[in-house]
Amino acid sequence: MTTMAQVARVAGVSIATVSYVVNGTRQVRAETKERVEQAIARTGYTHNTLARSLATSSTDSIGVVVSAITNPFFAEVLGGVDSAAGRAGRTLLFADSHDEPDLEFQVVHSLLQRRVDGVVLAPSTDPARTLEHLAAAKVPTVLVDRLVDDRFDQIGPENEESTATLVRHLAELGHRRIGMVTGLAGLVTTEERLIGYHIGLERAGLPYDTSLIADGHSDIAGGRVATQHLLARPTPPTALIIGNNSMVIGSMRALRDAGVSIPQDMALVSYDDLPGADLFAPPLTAFAQPCAELGERAIRMLLDRFEDPGAAPRTERLEPRLMHRRSCGCVGVGVGGT
Repeated sequence: MTTMAQVARVAGVSIATVSYVVNGTRQVRAETKERVEQAIARTGYTHNTLARSLATSSTDSIGVVVSAITNPFFAEVLGGVDSAAGRAGRTLLFADSHDEPDLEFQVVHSLLQRRVDGVVLAPSTDPARTLEHLAAAKVPTVLVDRLVDDRFDQIGPENEESTATLVRHLAELGHRRIGMVTGLAGLVTTEERLIGYHIGLERAGLPYDTSLIADGHSDIAGGRVATQHLLARPTPPTALIIGNNSMVIGSMRALRDAGVSIPQDMALVSYDDLPGADLFAPPLTAFAQPCAELGERAIRMLLDRFEDPGAAPRTERLEPRLMHRRSCGCVGVGVGGT
């Protein structure tokens, strides 16, 4: 195995200089750095990151745990996480908790055993055990999307006012029976969007009717079944708010199967945009979350925590953007945002 000393001899520099280049611990003149890098390429030297981690108590790695990597929302968030971590020279270790608290604990525990420097976590429906484990281990942690524990840094979208805005818009279009397909029970995002729905009804002078609410379990199949249940009501809604982008697909399938036209028979809006929503027939009106920015800001918060471990935890909310299209029943609007 090639050693750092051999690289130093080939490059004509000291072992310390090679270490500075490899570890990025000190500025090195451009021409010297180039010689070292060429020597590394010629000798096939591979940096022993494990040995360095034992010496510095840092692995330059970050664990990332989300509830569903296949969810379009989390896919975009992870894109932002990857971009920001790459710029910072950090390696990412991904895990999917599938929104199962026991699995969440297991994957987080496994990441800690691998000595990650920090964790970005989208908490499950019952994350208490996992969060206690992270707190006890004193591992820098940022909660993303689901803001459940202010002992940690947290970043997520604004949910309540945005959902209330969707209710107001539908009410202004004349709808009096506005239904909602909610996400997985127990998620703070589900609760916040349901609160926003309630607030919106109150502001519009409309009654809060629990028969117009159905649990869509945050997935396509659940969105379909929930919409079918709402359509089967003695007096079904004339407008629907869908609580996330996965459930929108299921809801649209249920409406199609029932021969219900959008927006002629049913106005449809969503909290959560998704790729290609402007190509739907009609294009989908939705609040688009700043997914990539959420991921990038989560990494930035984690890096800040590395720099200042004693700083007070902070919580940030990012505003989603209303993409006003035509599924709500408005005529003549464009497919872009407002």
